[in-house]
Amino acid sequence: MSRGNALILPGRGYPPTAPLLHFARQALVQHDFAARPVAWESGPTTPSEDEADSWVRRHVEEAVAQEGGAEPALLVGKSLGTRAASYAAERGIPAIWLTPLLTVPEVADAIAANPARQLVVGGLADELWDAEVAERLLRGGCDVLEIPDADHSMGTRDAVRSAEIQYAVAEATELFLRSLG
Repeated sequence: MSRGNALILPGRGYPPTAPLLHFARQALVQHDFAARPVAWESGPTTPSEDEADSWVRRHVEEAVAQEGGAEPALLVGKSLGTRAASYAAERGIPAIWLTPLLTVPEVADAIAANPARQLVVGGLADELWDAEVAERLLRGGCDVLEIPDADHSMGTRDAVRSAEIQYAVAEATELFLRSLG
């Protein structure tokens, strides 16, 4: 029996088939979610910073409409996809945020405002990660996985270390999904 839809929201240049989202999708399926990747519209442009929140929200709303209007049971967002944090907060939807844009106050504040369970994953070598914000989110009840040497793709220049980081993220995702019951 399905636990509901889980929308997978990619990054600006990070498709749903890339490692972090691939393994998240696999874990979702293992935990009986219907994993639904959202494809950003193709074209030569992606949204400007000023338009990003509404652009992502429009894509989420279109995905929800395609599923008959039923709200997702879970959101998984990578980078640009974490701009859906306000959508999740407004509806109390649990979420997994991979390399969230913690340097963008609207994203950080929306994650903090969500009463539902959330996993926040990032690395200290990522210029879009803010360790102080991550600490505040941890104190506020979010599960946080912070990897000291991970960059925005949750990797390093070392292939083995990058694989270890991917494993750590997959393990944290598994534990988080298990904790949802």
